[in-house]
Amino acid sequence: MTTLWPPREDLLDPADTLLRSRPRRSWRHKFRDAFRGLKLGVRGHSSFFVHFFFSALVLAAGLVLRCRALEWCLLLGCIGLVFTAELFNSALETIFRGLDASTKPRVRSCLDIAAGAVLLASIVAALIGSIIILGRLVELFGGGSNWLIAT
Repeated sequence: MTTLWPPREDLLDPADTLLRSRPRRSWRHKFRDAFRGLKLGVRGHSSFFVHFFFSALVLAAGLVLRCRALEWCLLLGCIGLVFTAELFNSALETIFRGLDASTKPRVRSCLDIAAGAVLLASIVAALIGSIIILGRLVELFGGGSNWLIAT
C-alpha cells in the first residue's frame, strides 16, 4: 500500500483539516475555557443547589466526626463524581436546547439517560457517604473500631 506524502487536502477528513488549521491554544486559554465551562454548567441549573447543599452537609459532618485521610478521599471523590455527572448532564441539555424541533423527539431519551447517570452517581455517593459517616458515629459513640467487619 502506498501512502501519499504530503497528504492531499482533498483526501483528508474535514475534521482533521479543521484540527490542523486551528492554532495551538496556551494552557492559560485552556484553563480559562474550562472555568468558563464550569460557570456555564452550574449557572441556571437548580439541581446544582441541591448537590451543593448536600456536599456542604457531608463536608461539615466529615469535619465534626474527624474523618481520616482515606475517608476524606472517598467523600471528596463521591462529591466530584456527582458534580461531574451533573456537568455532563448540563452539557447534553445545552446541546438539546440547540436542536431543531424535528430532531428533539428522536434524541429526547439521551436526556433521560444523562439524568439516570446523575441519579446513579448520587445514589452511589450517598451509600459510600452513609457508610463512612455511620462508621465514624459508631466509632465515636459505640466504641467499636471496625463495625463493618464481623470478628
